[in-house]
Amino acid sequence: MNSPNYITPVGFSKLQDEFKVLYYSERPKLVETIAWAAGNGDRSENGDYIYGKRRLREIDKRLKFLRDRIESAKIIDPKNVQSDKVVFGATVKIVEESGEEKNYQIVGEDESEPAKNKISWKSPLAKALLGKKVGEETEINRPAGTISLEIVEINFF
Repeated sequence: MNSPNYITPVGFSKLQDEFKVLYYSERPKLVETIAWAAGNGDRSENGDYIYGKRRLREIDKRLKFLRDRIESAKIIDPKNVQSDKVVFGATVKIVEESGEEKNYQIVGEDESEPAKNKISWKSPLAKALLGKKVGEETEINRPAGTISLEIVEINFF
């Protein structure tokens, strides 16, 4: 990994929960199904066996990804951050040049949910906001054109 894997405690907990469900629940049931299907004879036309093996590979691949992300995680709790600048974990209120106000929380790559205004610290919008203070303006280049934003509030919760 070239860059740190910053993540909030909530995001870290979600990664761990997904890992536990896959490892302790889904995978054992699938292994049992595959063993049953393998005992039914010809595996070349056995849909349960073929699908089960494919799904097992997908689960194992996801488990490896999750394990790597969990092991490389650098957990940063926004509640413990104090800064007058936009940094990881900040919830930033901005005003677009149209006058529309929006709030964004800057989170880790694994917990980004743009529909919920949680943006990855590596996203173009977050990169434009990082390091800025209340009252500062920045520009974002979008396919629809460049827009100006003003930072009006920074919170950590």
